[in-house]
Amino acid sequence: MDTSAPYLTEQADDTAASQVLGLLAGLVNAAGWVITYWYLPVAAAAACWAVSETVVRRLARKASAERMALELVPSQHFDPGLEEIFRRGVQLARASTSMPWWAPRRSKAVQIRLRADGSSPLRYRIEGPAGGERLLSITPFGPAVTVNRARPLVDKPREHVVRAEFVLRGKPTAPLRDVPLDPDPLQPLIDAVSDLRAELGDLAEIRLDIQRAPKWALRARRLQLMSDARRRERREAQRAARWVRQDAGGIEDSLAWQLQQLVSGKQAGGGRRLVMPPVPRRVEPAEALGKLADDDHLVRVQLLVMCASNTEGRSQARLAQLQAAFDVFGGGSRWAMRGWRVGPWRFGADRWPSRRGFERRWTLGHCQPPRPNWVRLEELTGLLKPPTVHCQLPLLAGDLPTFEFNNPTLLLQGIYRGPDGRRRLVASYAKETLFEVGVGKAGGGKTERALAQAIGWAHAGGGLMFVDPHRDSWPRAVPFLAHDALMDRIALIDLNAHGPAPQVSSWNPLGMHQGQVAHEVVEATADAFASALGWDDASAPRALTILTASLAVLVAVNEAACQAGRPDDQATVFHVRALLTDSVFRAAALAGVKGRLDEETRSWWQTVFPTLPPDSFAVVLNPIARLAANPVTRAFLGQPAGRYNIRAAMDSKMIVWVCPGGNGPTDRLITALLARDLLRAVRSRRDTPEARRVPFRPYFDELITLTGAAAETIASMFEDFRKYKVHVHGMTQLLARLPIPVRLSLVQNASTLASTAGSQSAIAPITSEWGESPGPDVVAALDRFEHYMSLTVRGRRVGPVRITGPHLDEVFAEYARPRQAAALERAARATAGAAPLDQLTTRATDQLGRVGAFLAQLAPTTAAAGRLQKKGYE
Repeated sequence: MDTSAPYLTEQADDTAASQVLGLLAGLVNAAGWVITYWYLPVAAAAACWAVSETVVRRLARKASAERMALELVPSQHFDPGLEEIFRRGVQLARASTSMPWWAPRRSKAVQIRLRADGSSPLRYRIEGPAGGERLLSITPFGPAVTVNRARPLVDKPREHVVRAEFVLRGKPTAPLRDVPLDPDPLQPLIDAVSDLRAELGDLAEIRLDIQRAPKWALRARRLQLMSDARRRERREAQRAARWVRQDAGGIEDSLAWQLQQLVSGKQAGGGRRLVMPPVPRRVEPAEALGKLADDDHLVRVQLLVMCASNTEGRSQARLAQLQAAFDVFGGGSRWAMRGWRVGPWRFGADRWPSRRGFERRWTLGHCQPPRPNWVRLEELTGLLKPPTVHCQLPLLAGDLPTFEFNNPTLLLQGIYRGPDGRRRLVASYAKETLFEVGVGKAGGGKTERALAQAIGWAHAGGGLMFVDPHRDSWPRAVPFLAHDALMDRIALIDLNAHGPAPQVSSWNPLGMHQGQVAHEVVEATADAFASALGWDDASAPRALTILTASLAVLVAVNEAACQAGRPDDQATVFHVRALLTDSVFRAAALAGVKGRLDEETRSWWQTVFPTLPPDSFAVVLNPIARLAANPVTRAFLGQPAGRYNIRAAMDSKMIVWVCPGGNGPTDRLITALLARDLLRAVRSRRDTPEARRVPFRPYFDELITLTGAAAETIASMFEDFRKYKVHVHGMTQLLARLPIPVRLSLVQNASTLASTAGSQSAIAPITSEWGESPGPDVVAALDRFEHYMSLTVRGRRVGPVRITGPHLDEVFAEYARPRQAAALERAARATAGAAPLDQLTTRATDQLGRVGAFLAQLAPTTAAAGRLQKKGYE
């Protein structure tokens, strides 16, 4: 038997025990050393952390230097669906990883910048890795959003700046509120910056950084949430068990229970009843984890806000407005400002120790939220797209310029009332306001707005023509135009001839003393008669032929008179009757202008005219007889060398007020002649280089009356005048009452569409051009002088926006000169060459004799010239 075995076993046990004791002693000694020299491992750990953080920051800064920026500009009809917005969010999350492999996580983010600085209501920018530019440039929004490469933004220093960081508070697994797309989720944010004033240095910017959620952090968070859920469930089960046992014990000890046992004759067994405690129920991961249950489309976000201003208190108030706007997104989880408040002071991103980190993340675009801030892309729907059609954008000075008196580049439009209650005069750019249309009921403010615009344009040095059949606009405008600088530029053509000693201006539509082209004069006058009388080649070919041939002869006579230096011997439109019915006058006229007529016209007078029966002239002579029967129109059109010259008025920036006098048949014919002459004069500007054409603005009040006389003419104005820098402004009560050609041309080419109150049926054609937003019911309920209008500014349509029409007594109060009104009246009539009505009537009656005398002198001269020419040929 081996006796050494127990000894070896004991020796081995002693050795093991000594090793354990030695190990424990070593641990105790090490712990004592650490406790004694604790600063050495702490310093080593701090040094390692500092080195690693320095390296990471350098790499992150280098990665951030390679970022790009895109600006998204939505159209006015941008209306995306949930799927399009969700796809955009997926693009943003994917683009956040388009970084080099060595880039730290904090730099792997895409940033959405919402910025308001006075240039636009809210600029929407995307900044991210340069490698994600191709991915982000093509959006699922299609052509409704324009993506432009954006330049870096450089801000001027402001005196007062506040900063804030928003973090998610509430239940970490609960989502934010599901905000609908109509109205736009961005509306609260836009409302918060709607009263921003650029002249005070106001600035507000929101930056939302998006990056993919780290997997390891999510797994750790899920384990923690599941553990917390199971712990809560066990605690609830234990609490329920205690209450069950207490309830059971209380029942058995109660008097009612004991009496029940005695009555029933049953005796309780040895001891109390066995109570089964509730078993903890199984914790469902989907219920415990909420929005963190799945990895798909889960991102981490960082929300930073900065507000600035040069006025104390405005930046703090702006931040409070934005904080209230973010409350709209609050549900089970909500956005809350990070920091804490101590009395009147708040310690947050504006103070140590958070400010330095905020500035670094703000400048470099690093995503390092202090809390996880995990959200699903569906929760960010409202922030993943620019403002949509359901968003009401305020008008800033950058969207619609502020009107400046005596500025020829601006055209007054009205008064805009901002969200903060401030009122400012707004304008459009004159070079972009090509045509305007104003619709609305009588007395709604259409004419008042047009007058204010015309007066502002006149004081800025512009030329205009205001055509008002009822003359109400002239006395209204006189006090504000009665300035010495304007009196020499104003001419009044008034055919109303009221008062004890009426005065009338004069105009010869056939006159050649102003350098007109003969065939253009003939065409304009013939077309005016045809338009007013409803003639065309199918219904009245003979009348058109007779009138055109007669006008050709009379214009040739006038051309000869002007070349002979005798403009006072020119024929007028009233000489058509003598030419057709007086054989002596006709023979003298044809003999005097024989060499000035083309072969076809001479042949018609020689071969066709003698075959015409006398009654064929009646259709031509009847309207001329009506003109001659009215002393005012006879005096106006019966002068040989009238003063009215609309081409010269355009080129010299004149202010011409034309009051035809009514809407009867004779008045319509006068209006047609004036309108056709305007069309001829404008088209004659083709002889002037485009750069030297002076802008001119005709204003047509009561378009229904005017188009009744010259529908095709006015339609042509809206189609052709832009090329000649003549811009028409038209006003009417009913768009549907206008002839179809005029209505189509108006709506198609209008730079500005405006409507006051009226019946819904009358307003519907205008609101349909706006996409029924606002609808006819909204516009019909407007107060007096209120307008809805759409304008063109910098090539884009602005509005429809609600504008208060300018009232002359308010806007131009400083320009009113009522004491000089009479002087302006006299000067305007003198400039237009007005003379007493009876004097002009007498002269018009005697004009036939003067023309006959001139033709008698012209005929021998013409015959002698013909003989000399024939002799020369021989």
